[in-house]
Parts: sequence; structure tokens; C-alpha cells
Amino acid sequence: MTRKIALITGGSRGLGRASALAVAQRGTDVILTYRSQRAEAEAVVAEITRMGAKAVALALDASDSTQFAPFAADVKRRLGEVWQRDTFDFLVNNAGTGLHKSIIETTEDEFDFLVKLHLKGPFFLTQTLLPMIADGGRILNVSSGLARFTLPNASAYAMMKGGIEVFSRYLAKELGARGIRANTIAPGAIATDFNGGTVRDNQGVHQMVASNTGLGRVGEADDIGGAVAALLSDETGWINGQRIEASGGMFL
Repeated sequence: MTRKIALITGGSRGLGRASALAVAQRGTDVILTYRSQRAEAEAVVAEITRMGAKAVALALDASDSTQFAPFAADVKRRLGEVWQRDTFDFLVNNAGTGLHKSIIETTEDEFDFLVKLHLKGPFFLTQTLLPMIADGGRILNVSSGLARFTLPNASAYAMMKGGIEVFSRYLAKELGARGIRANTIAPGAIATDFNGGTVRDNQGVHQMVASNTGLGRVGEADDIGGAVAALLSDETGWINGQRIEASGGMFL
């Protein structure tokens, strides 16, 4: 049986790394992207290879749409070389960064960068890669719990994630004829190095999150990796156009 292939942006660290490892554990091969952390990305490739799966790491700045056409050509070349295929099965738009600033403090340049990375990037990267996504495949866009609940100093970031949730619904509608499912996963606060590691390292924030989460603890990267793998599995094939929050029950 032909192994499935997942392309995961921002796969060198954090939630992208956890997702790459989780899907590989379930028998899916991986193409992961990194912006600058090549050594970390290659370490993920090595770990996946030790599991008996195949993986490659490719450089990509997901905020720079001028890179998308040459990146797609690189993906096509590697698909042929490594898998003797011209398509892959799953696209996970994960690459991103946060911004912890009030509305008053947020600059126009910071706002524009978030648009390029979190809205324009996923839209046009998906558009560029669509011819290579196999019929019956999946697209999973990563949002945030902040698109549902509200915390101070996250307005610009949360606006972007609200947009990506709308994008997922439209993808599901427009790609249904090809059997391609599109969903959003919305993590809650996770203990990673995201946003400078605030949730992981700031004890006050850590305790606040845990006390407002139904399961009574802060999320870990593996919690999200497992959820991503589940949403790409055959068993969840009837889930389409949905927002799935993976937050342990924050602010219920």
C-alpha cells in the first residue's frame, strides 16, 4: 500500500515538530519546512527516519509569497526523487509566530507582517500547492483558541486566526468535488517556545492557564501533535469544514 505524505510548514520546532513526529508514528511520511533552523529540522528528519518513515526538510519563509513557486518546484522534485510520486496527501499550514501587544502599541509594520505570515501566506501557498495535493487529501490550518476567547494584547494575532478559520470553510466548500477535506485546529495555550516561551516559563501565566482549563493543566506540544494526526486519519474523514479546538477545555 502506498504510504501517505504530509507537508507540514514550520516543522522544525514546537507544534509543527510534534505534528511531524505524530503523523510519522502513524505511518505517514513527512515533508517539513523550516525558515532558519536547518539543524533542528534535520534532527526531526533523523528522528522520523529512525521510526522507519521517510522525511525531507525544505527551506521556506512562509511570509514571502515570492518563494512559493520555486518551493513548489522543489517539492515536486523531491516527491519524484524520494517517493516516485508527483502528489502528496496532507497539507498542514502551521508556520507562524505570535505578537503580544495591545491595540495601541501594535505598529502597522507588525500588523502587515502578521498578514503576510498568517493570512496571505497560507492562502497563496495552498493555492500554489493545490495541483500537487492528491484527490481525497486533507488540508489542516492551524488557528488559535484566541479566535474564540479573548485575552489582552492579542488582537492582531487573533484577527489573523479568525481569518484562517473562514479560509478553511471556503476550502472545504470549493474542494469538495475532489474529495479534499479542509479543517481548522485551534490549540489553546501550549508550553512551547512560542511567543518567547511565555506559557512555558512564566509561572504566573502557567498557573492562570491551568486554573482556567477544564483538565487542570497547561497543554503540551504532543497534545496537539496527536490531535493533528487524528484529524488526518481515515477515521475522521467525515469531518470537513470544521473548527476543532484542542485546548483541554479553556474558558468553558
